[in-house]
Amino acid sequence: MVLHPRAQVGEAGQDVTFCCKASGTPVPRKYHWYHNGTLLERKEQQPGSRLVLRGLAPEQAGTYHCKASSEAGAIRSAPAQLTVLAQGQQSCRPEPEPSLVELPSECPQDAAGSHHYNVGQCPPSPCAGGPADPSGCGGTPGRCCGVRRMELREIPCAGSLLPLKVVAECGCGPCAQPRVLVQGRVTAADTGEPLRFGQIFLGGRMVGFTGYKGSFTIEVPPDTRRLVARFVDRQQRFVDAIKVLPFDPRGGSVYQEVKVLRKKEPVDLDGSRGNAIPLGEASGREPVGELVLPAGAFLRPSGEVFNGTVRASVTFLDPRDVATASAASSDLSFANAEGEIVPLRTYGMFSVDFREGESGAALQTGPVQVRMDTGQVWMPEHLQKMKLWSLNPETGLWEEEGILRPAGGSRRRREERTFLVGNLEIRERRLFNLDVPEDRRCFVKVRAYSNEKFNAYEQLEGVVVSLINLEPQPGFPSNPRAWGRFDSVVTGPNGACLPAFCDGQHPDAYSAYVTATLGGEELEAVASSPKLNPSAVGVSQPYLGKLGYRRSDHDDPDLKKTAFQINVAKPDPNNVDESNGPIYSYRSLEECERAPASANHLRFYRVEVDRYEYNVVPFKESDLTSWTGDYLSWWPNPQEFRACFIKVQIEGPQEYMVRSRNAGGTHPRTRGQLYGLRDARSVRDAALDGTSAACVEFKCSGMLFDQALADRTLVTVVPQGSCRRTAVNGLLREYLSRHPPAADNNHTAAFAMLAPLDPLGHNYGIYTVTDQNPRLAKEIAIGRCFDGTSDGFSREMKAGAGTAVAFACHERPPGRESFFQRLLTAPAEA
Repeated sequence: MVLHPRAQVGEAGQDVTFCCKASGTPVPRKYHWYHNGTLLERKEQQPGSRLVLRGLAPEQAGTYHCKASSEAGAIRSAPAQLTVLAQGQQSCRPEPEPSLVELPSECPQDAAGSHHYNVGQCPPSPCAGGPADPSGCGGTPGRCCGVRRMELREIPCAGSLLPLKVVAECGCGPCAQPRVLVQGRVTAADTGEPLRFGQIFLGGRMVGFTGYKGSFTIEVPPDTRRLVARFVDRQQRFVDAIKVLPFDPRGGSVYQEVKVLRKKEPVDLDGSRGNAIPLGEASGREPVGELVLPAGAFLRPSGEVFNGTVRASVTFLDPRDVATASAASSDLSFANAEGEIVPLRTYGMFSVDFREGESGAALQTGPVQVRMDTGQVWMPEHLQKMKLWSLNPETGLWEEEGILRPAGGSRRRREERTFLVGNLEIRERRLFNLDVPEDRRCFVKVRAYSNEKFNAYEQLEGVVVSLINLEPQPGFPSNPRAWGRFDSVVTGPNGACLPAFCDGQHPDAYSAYVTATLGGEELEAVASSPKLNPSAVGVSQPYLGKLGYRRSDHDDPDLKKTAFQINVAKPDPNNVDESNGPIYSYRSLEECERAPASANHLRFYRVEVDRYEYNVVPFKESDLTSWTGDYLSWWPNPQEFRACFIKVQIEGPQEYMVRSRNAGGTHPRTRGQLYGLRDARSVRDAALDGTSAACVEFKCSGMLFDQALADRTLVTVVPQGSCRRTAVNGLLREYLSRHPPAADNNHTAAFAMLAPLDPLGHNYGIYTVTDQNPRLAKEIAIGRCFDGTSDGFSREMKAGAGTAVAFACHERPPGRESFFQRLLTAPAEA
């Protein structure tokens, strides 16, 4: 499906057009439309892939999807929501919805004891349009609800007024069209070696190469719902990796680590004789099966039989090794007869590469056999459903090659073993799979938070949550014997719902191993030991006990805390304790997606060690549609985000909070006006006694949102203690003197500068990274700042490398205020 219907809003009596488009061989010609899952009558449909609804009535509201088909199969579109309004009813309410931001800690609390302030927001929902687009498939962005007017408020805070812009009115305007990107790195699953200059394909089209360190950036084409990318090693050391990459359709970039499988070393075979190659014979285990090649099976592309020496490489990905899940291709899905994309459960996948011994020319095969040991099938019901599949590299979907049936007769070798046998012809380089369709499916609700308070308004969006289905040993739920499939979903404003296999009769038949990452940073799961706290985990008892929640460090505190494992126990519809999440039946996806934050769910959180951000113009970095064009916006361009950090070294007996105050410096519209505040706590360097350093963000200099004139931000850096500036980086001081005007640096307890327009680097103590994802830009810049280099990355502070300014701090006498405290209590005097 290359074009999906879009969500629409229409007034009663208006006309609305939906359209979809599918590609395939042969080209799909038949299209059928469905309303709330019910097939529409032919008289309501237009020939081809368009659906025109004339004279809308309220009962026509709901979801619409199309199904395209040909003799090769069928495919179904994603559903689109149609909202029907009464005539004159507003589709975008002028009153903004509540949205809270945290004020600085020195600001007074409200009556409820909170430091949060309601700044409002406008939901980016579609607005009612005019007459239907005559083409039915217009490329125009449409109209969406957004900010129409903002107001400036001044909040009394520590003896001064803190400016803050709030949404005053919402209205309809052109929908935002942010760039959608997937970034990441491709490395070998065994050694971590990067895939250097590998080819990247979307469908059958090459779109670029990986970098020297395996890095890549893919721009997601418009209207994409399922992004399938193929990574090809031109040196043929690795198996082609076909990945279904998660992305955030609202814009920005999602970071993904891609693992590739190293090809097995080739062996020489005699093409004139029969051969058998084991599948999965590793670590002393019995093979899952074998590939049986009869004499004369190898063919040249012309069809000529090749009987010479064959260099044969058969690489098997064995799901009995849980560590191999990250290297598996695709998302283990296929399109059924109704066009619905449904999951498979794998017993192993393999890639073959046959070449002539002397010339190295690629070979095909005639009929060969795939034999599977029935002793390796742990669920007896799977023996009747086992099939052989091959992976379509353009769609990322598995296609049925044949059924595996019980073998007749017996074998001389290993006669005690019985086999399932399937036939196959290898005509192109594809990945093959031993799979069964699995219909015991559920969804798992997961949310990510910015801290351990788990406030609903502090949820993180854009987090990649990954779930691996495991099959535990009977009686040993923490000791999985194999993985069955995997899925990744990006969190939105209401969390994420991850598909998983589940069982209602046996709660521990399937378990799930769940992780979460944001820009390459692993988030932490809620602890399960020494005592399980249901309110912290987010699931009430007794259902939590049935799920058997365990964090990855449950038995060994030295292990990482970044994953949890649960039994995917299908909810009992007759048990009220299991009707509120976090596991939902497969037909309850909409209920899962719309579940309130008060419903049961599983949690991850970000370990933010004393870091605080305040923007005068509020902006959710996880939702690029919340960006507002304003001269005081911290980020002036929603298509590109430039993060700047300064490294501050502190000599002192403890760790100290360091603040940057960022105001307009040279632009006539913003001079002297606040952009925002940033606080960061210094981190000790284990190698330097009594020394710590802080990586503090500041607003980069550059063009403001109108792109007409650059502003050099006036940045003031102040440690929050009794501190004295002792040194400034010589290169930075020289740069600032050569690029006037210079900031006033009279007070030795602070450092001020008009921020450089140039990106500079670690030699100056300034770290600058540009990216389409603001969080990712900041994470990379912080990693470089900790490391003290312009291209490295570290989570351990190296306080002596790449610093911009140094302070010496000491414990002040009792009763004496620090300069930072005087700045808060008496700013004019300070």
